[in-house]
Amino acid sequence: MAARDWLAVYLKGFAMGTADAIPGVSGGTIALIAGIYDRLVTAIAGLDVEGGLALLGALLGSHEAQGRREAVDRFVELDLHFLAVLGIGIVTAAVTAANVIHLAVGSYPGPTYAFFFGLIAASVVVLRVAMAIDTPRGIAIAVTGFTVAWVLTGVTSTSIGDGLGLVFLSGAVAICAMILPGISGSLILLALGQYERIVGTVRELTTALVGGGDLLGPATVLAVFALGAGLGVLAFARVVAWALETDRSATLTFLVALMAGALRAPGSEIIAATETWTPGATAALLGMGILGGGLVLVLDRVTAGVEY
Repeated sequence: MAARDWLAVYLKGFAMGTADAIPGVSGGTIALIAGIYDRLVTAIAGLDVEGGLALLGALLGSHEAQGRREAVDRFVELDLHFLAVLGIGIVTAAVTAANVIHLAVGSYPGPTYAFFFGLIAASVVVLRVAMAIDTPRGIAIAVTGFTVAWVLTGVTSTSIGDGLGLVFLSGAVAICAMILPGISGSLILLALGQYERIVGTVRELTTALVGGGDLLGPATVLAVFALGAGLGVLAFARVVAWALETDRSATLTFLVALMAGALRAPGSEIIAATETWTPGATAALLGMGILGGGLVLVLDRVTAGVEY
């Protein structure tokens, strides 16, 4: 591939990373729009133990010419060059967006969460067509998904705490959502009460790298999150893919219901951040909510011809 092609892959990754950092917007959807979703899923599916061991064996023998050729062949066979460039784009965008979002949440929490609420609510409306709730079984699945998210968003903020175990779990679960079209990984973090923490930790790390300061604390949290995400790709993502293949309508019904139930998270933040419901404050919240919802509707219009 030419340098221009790799730049295009990087920019597509950057767009995915920006979307993944915003609750209610799906990086998987951006991958579909960019025309790289199939290649991404295929490459991720190829990240198995057998392929990893084969690559490791080739790398161990890379001090010889034949070993180097085998290592390169394995690298290309697993499409790791594509994943690496795409991943760099995703990470740089996520870090940039996280810094902006951290400032927005800290300075304007009410309007920011109203924007998120609009994004998520509109996503639920758009994805309603993927739900199968015309049977008692479908209704039961939807109610279960909604209830799980509603209860989870209430419990995590009060009693689960902020241990590294939850960070690990959040990374594992969120990464699965991030690669599914229409499902927001950041929304999962929000539902688990970890969104502000992860965004704030990214901000702490970048500040420490630029101006000096404690690197160990934020680096540890993000390393645990990344470890969870890595294992999530190898394990949970396959489970989700199997569920979609086995019973797509039931799986999507459950996932969309989860999104609806998770609206409790931004709703609670809006209420907590709004001391007085003056006409001006209410108008600002409504305006940001409408803006967020409008962006999702525009994205849905753009992707109207894309098969999920």
